[in-house]
Amino acid sequence: MDNKTDAQGGYILQLQNFSVNDGDGIRTTIFMAGCPLRCAWCANPEGFTLKNPMTHYVTVEVVVKKIKKQMIFYRNSGGGITFSGGEATFQPDFLRSMVNRMYDMGLHLAIETCGYFSFEEVYDILQKMDLIFMDMKHMDSHQHLTWTQKENTLILENIQKVSTLGIPMVLRIPTIVGVNASMEHMKSVFEWMESTVPHAKLEFLPYHRFGEYKYEQLRLKLPQTSFETPDDALIKAFTQLAQQYGIEVVSYR
Repeated sequence: MDNKTDAQGGYILQLQNFSVNDGDGIRTTIFMAGCPLRCAWCANPEGFTLKNPMTHYVTVEVVVKKIKKQMIFYRNSGGGITFSGGEATFQPDFLRSMVNRMYDMGLHLAIETCGYFSFEEVYDILQKMDLIFMDMKHMDSHQHLTWTQKENTLILENIQKVSTLGIPMVLRIPTIVGVNASMEHMKSVFEWMESTVPHAKLEFLPYHRFGEYKYEQLRLKLPQTSFETPDDALIKAFTQLAQQYGIEVVSYR
């Protein structure tokens, strides 16, 4: 599937107004289709591909028209637009067209990304962001490959490159018992952050199973059920350990 051919429009999962979990204020989150990873715990499998029964094609003009109707909410709350997915950078031309239009509208822009992209290809897009969320799924490249079908080398490189842009960045850890929710693994994450991206903030995203019904709709195999959600005490322990490394832990949930 060619994901680089259409700057006039592209495939989305949904355009969610009144979103409050993906940045400051009241936002519209644009969930874009397509993703290079296949995370074993993914709650949005409809985002794997561009075309499936749960995605639809939309033009940039239609998106902008819908966004304009929400402007009062952004301005009164300090909100804006968040590009998510799937993986927002999977359709770079479509993303670029939306970003350029909304940047010219003076909107606060944020992006959520798994980090698996060509930095040079999306550099101009990232420069126009006010906030960047990047996933940190696993520090061990072999484990990352096992759980997502991709190694983490490119992702770690891109996190470092994005940090040089001087744009506020939050690393998000999908925190999953059985995958990465151990003190040993978290310590390796925090040590890497302290030495490599010391100004990045951190957010823990506890695993959930809210999206399992989508697998049935798409006739896909359910993700393995041995994953567990970390309890509040474990998240608190991770938070305290992160703070010992001088890392600011935030929550948009």
